[in-house]
Amino acid sequence: MLDIRVIRENPEYVKERVRLRGGDHWMLVDKVLECDVKRRNAETEKQALSSERNSTSKQIGQMMKEGRREEAEALKARMSAVGERIKELDAVATAAAEEQENLLLNIPNMPHDAAPVGADETANPELRVWGSKPELAEPKDHVQIATACGLLNFEDAARISGSGFIVYRGLGARLERALINFLLDTQTQENGYQEVGVPFIVKRECMYGTGQLPKFEEDMYGLEGNSMFLVPTAEVPVTNLCRDRILKESDLPVKMTAYTPCFRREAGSAGRENKGMIRVHQFDKVELVEICRPEDGFAELEKLTGHAESILQKLGLHYRVIELCTGDVGFSSAKTYDIEVWAPGQGKYLEVSSCSCFTDYQARRMKLRYKDADGKMRVPYTLNGSGTALPRLYVALLEQCQQPDGSVRIPAALVPYFGADSIAPVS
Repeated sequence: MLDIRVIRENPEYVKERVRLRGGDHWMLVDKVLECDVKRRNAETEKQALSSERNSTSKQIGQMMKEGRREEAEALKARMSAVGERIKELDAVATAAAEEQENLLLNIPNMPHDAAPVGADETANPELRVWGSKPELAEPKDHVQIATACGLLNFEDAARISGSGFIVYRGLGARLERALINFLLDTQTQENGYQEVGVPFIVKRECMYGTGQLPKFEEDMYGLEGNSMFLVPTAEVPVTNLCRDRILKESDLPVKMTAYTPCFRREAGSAGRENKGMIRVHQFDKVELVEICRPEDGFAELEKLTGHAESILQKLGLHYRVIELCTGDVGFSSAKTYDIEVWAPGQGKYLEVSSCSCFTDYQARRMKLRYKDADGKMRVPYTLNGSGTALPRLYVALLEQCQQPDGSVRIPAALVPYFGADSIAPVS
């Protein structure tokens, strides 16, 4: 969440930055300040009355010793009223604090000052392109390729789970497993991330910690009355490994990677442009998470994005990088780069990774802090990125590496994991 001190000191700046996202979240800023004033006034009066009650208690004791019983009883009666007032003020302060926190949880992060300004994805600038589009006379889409090669079965998935799910078969399942191992080995052995294995179910407070709740609850798969959730991304369990903790500056940066399946309802995602593997309810992903000093945050974002890009470069897949504008950047993010891989069978780019710096927004929600070299308590920055998401990587690999005879060429970097250099159509 946003730092209340920043809101107090420069509310107009906060409103201006949040307003650039679109919507009316910026209007909550004034309500936060109203709650803040009410809470602080109640706490100030409460502290003054508590101090008065403490000093008066000593006076009452002295009066009783001196036999001034009548005066002591009068003061006792007065302190009884003071005690009732303290209870009232405590209730006011607690209610104001709870309302203030609820409001803060519903205000998105402020976009970075240098973020491109725009209303939606049409304003996202292209920053760079790697490689070139493969020359294919009549490119097939991944559904045609996978069906011909016996890799995937959407009908079986629909029979057991409904639409928006995938069954991998034979070499299709082996290819998925090979990609997961390739991604993890690249990030751990070459880019310095520690692999962690995490639960695929998280508590409700973890979803608040990384910002999925309260805004996106309808998109999540909830359990036990929504007290727990299937993970929508490994970002949630991995980042929350550090919730409610005080780290040492020497611990930073913390760099972790994890494979998890991800579960999202993806409401309203039906349509031709989302057929096959492009938008599904359950998919595999390898996530990159970093916790670092604030002064290193945006430089680390550049490195993390490069680590995600390295996957596509090793596989020889053409892609581009765009920066999200103020109206398209995610709820918790201050700055985001999307990596989009080319899918010739679709005739368009598909987002395969989203790399973000959340500044101290998530850390405040998780009550994550660190102690610097001078012993001062500070709030770190958190970052994450897909390293990468599997379905669209799978789509791009099949479609970019398709051959005229219907086979699929396996990129050289993946051959040791897959065990072959091509996949032929089934007879």
